[in-house]
Amino acid sequence: MKIGIIGGGSIGLLFAYYLNQAASVTLYTRTLEQADKINREGLCLKYQDHLHHTYVSGKTLESWQGQEDLTIVTVKQYQLEAVFTKIRQQTKPTGRLLFLQNGMGHIKHLKAITNCEVYVGSVEHGAYRNSENIVTHTGEGVTRLAVINGEHSFLEEFIDKIPKSFPFVVEEHYYQMLVKKLIVNAIINPMTAVLKVPNGELLSNPYYFSSMKCLFKELMSVLEVDDHDAYFQHVVTVCQNTAGNRSSMLKDIENHQPTEIDAILGYILEEAEKKAIHVPIIETYYHLIKGFSIGKGEE
Repeated sequence: MKIGIIGGGSIGLLFAYYLNQAASVTLYTRTLEQADKINREGLCLKYQDHLHHTYVSGKTLESWQGQEDLTIVTVKQYQLEAVFTKIRQQTKPTGRLLFLQNGMGHIKHLKAITNCEVYVGSVEHGAYRNSENIVTHTGEGVTRLAVINGEHSFLEEFIDKIPKSFPFVVEEHYYQMLVKKLIVNAIINPMTAVLKVPNGELLSNPYYFSSMKCLFKELMSVLEVDDHDAYFQHVVTVCQNTAGNRSSMLKDIENHQPTEIDAILGYILEEAEKKAIHVPIIETYYHLIKGFSIGKGEE
């Protein structure tokens, strides 16, 4: 099987390392410098104080033609437009596409892709990019997959070929799969970014915890999910399991990088507007994060 991976960030490098054990992987990066470094030095994975090495092919996104059996898109939401442009430029049907973004703002765009099968995934691994060709696997998890436009049978065949040490699970419905992670991201990311605290403080500080419950209640008024208690407990569990971690949105702001706030709370605000639901807490967090980002790569 030939697999293309678009994006040389932490998730792109992580998937390239593990999938290269069972497939021929080409990693498409934004810069020629990163592609050249990967071709010269290979790809390294740090895991439990051990360093593992493999070789994959590195190319720039400009050279992607979609001819692999599966292309996995790992760039962040705000970087997707360049990928969509490349997809629209293909005159022949491309291979299958799997998108691994946070949030749900991209779903309407994925449904508009009609020249190939389209899948989405939710990644539960932790990863940190040390350099252009070194990634640290900071937390084991699974990757959940679901169909937007395609066949479940392909996903089952794909999973059978992948090492069990890097597990995948097929979910029946993409909405329920993505909304579970969306709720976690919609609470932990903006709250920790605004408060500038690690995830665990949302539980240990009673005032933050009270605010978390209020934000969750507002989310439930917009999103179509059952068993609210189970979803809230899932958020609590994630906070407990990642208590010492600083969220990706907090790190983005600290590093003066764009955030994925539009794909997360921006999507929820769009849904709230469609349903004429007033969500002042969500609006406040959205505007605060956008305010932090002025002059730092976002508007």
